[in-house]
Amino acid sequence: MPPLRKVLVANRGEIAMRVMRTARKLGIATVAVYSEPDRQAPHVFFADQALPLGGTSSAETYLRIDKLVEAARRAGADAVHPGYGFLSENPAFAEALSEAGVVFVGPPASAMAAMGNKLRARALMLAAGVRVIPGSEGAVSDPKEAARLAKAIGFPVMLKAAAGGGGKGMRVVRSADQLAAALNATREEAGKAFADESVFVEKYIDRPRHIEIQVMADAHGHCIHLGERECSIQRRHQKVVEESPSPFVTPAMREAMGAMAVQAAQAVGYEGAGTVEFIADAERNFYFLEMNTRLQVEHPVTELITGLDLVGLQFQVAAGEPLPLTQAQVARRGWAMEFRIYAEDPERGFLPSTGKIQRLRAPAGPGVRHDSGIYEKYEVPVYYDPLLSKLVISGEDRADTIARARQAFQEFVIAGIKTNIPFHQWLLRQPRFAAGDFDTHFIDEHFRSEEINHDPRVPAVAVLAAVLAYHQHARRLNFDEAAARDGQPSRWRHTARREAVARRGQA
Repeated sequence: MPPLRKVLVANRGEIAMRVMRTARKLGIATVAVYSEPDRQAPHVFFADQALPLGGTSSAETYLRIDKLVEAARRAGADAVHPGYGFLSENPAFAEALSEAGVVFVGPPASAMAAMGNKLRARALMLAAGVRVIPGSEGAVSDPKEAARLAKAIGFPVMLKAAAGGGGKGMRVVRSADQLAAALNATREEAGKAFADESVFVEKYIDRPRHIEIQVMADAHGHCIHLGERECSIQRRHQKVVEESPSPFVTPAMREAMGAMAVQAAQAVGYEGAGTVEFIADAERNFYFLEMNTRLQVEHPVTELITGLDLVGLQFQVAAGEPLPLTQAQVARRGWAMEFRIYAEDPERGFLPSTGKIQRLRAPAGPGVRHDSGIYEKYEVPVYYDPLLSKLVISGEDRADTIARARQAFQEFVIAGIKTNIPFHQWLLRQPRFAAGDFDTHFIDEHFRSEEINHDPRVPAVAVLAAVLAYHQHARRLNFDEAAARDGQPSRWRHTARREAVARRGQA
């Protein structure tokens, strides 16, 4: 297969920028697509070429296979990178591109289809000898059957939508009297969200850790893993902070999880970047949860500790090249954490916040990476995911990384809209987080919004200085306005001019 020459990025925001940066580094021309609200988005200006999709919502734009295939054809792109979300795990999109003679930078459609349905994936993993959570072998719709299964595996149990994802279509049931109502509610939710009411029953792992393994595979039969990412800091099943390595995983556990992840990927003929997710209990027993057949939001933490460019590896595999390294050549150094920056208000239940970014000051320094899709004066639209950017910090070890992260958030300013930056500052002050002592319930059990208003690092003098600066500014404005009304020059301006003349006389 010839090298890729031109890639259309079928996405928006920070991931579109991220993919284009690597493409540029590799000499691959880039094509952006955009909706009406994204007309002024950074990825539109960053790309070598940009094409409008027409429309506003995701359903009218970034989820339209026909529009994206046509855009690739019009641009003369020989490949499409889907980023994450939207159509990144849609087999029909990969097949449509293949029919149009365009390379999909991702796994084969068959692998996506196999892992896209949780029930099918569960059956495949069982057949391949991969450890899964005890539960039903198929969909369950009869409350009596669900009760029999739950009694056999023991409460609490988890009801899961077979076609679910992103934390939707899941419900914990702790006793038999809750089961029938929960089953009906989960089936109804699954039907509305995924057009598929299939629900299955699993043993619920209490106090779980969410740990995932990054895998890379090529079309020549090679598959390696790049270690784990700890993703247990979540809110409503959505990851908020990820890190690598995990403070919970031992070397033996890492080796076993890595081998099982490779086994899972090979079972479906996987190619490209993928992530095998596991759930682990307090005794470090781990079970296959699902496989995300795409690049993950949190891939930068793996890049920072391995020194690899995962997007670059995706392009190499998509071009038919073999992986450039073996499992034995994978090296991991230091520690890395990713903090997702969302446009949401942690003081109001993390409600989405939209509007214009009046001021933006991103942190910098050793070990600081900011993957962003925003700029100062950028209007955050209401139509899409509220992810603004990702602050990724690396250090020699976990303590060093946390110290750097605390410093970085002191410098980080996004004004004009609410963000979850104060939440991250709160998290970094928690002793249990610093000790690595947490599970997926940490935020629900420990976060109190009123605590983010009492940051001890902000000295009273800083508050006083801000108040004085505000009043001085107001006085100056009032003085200028009054002077203008009187037809007199501003005394401030007069003084500044007099001092400037004096300085010139001394020169």
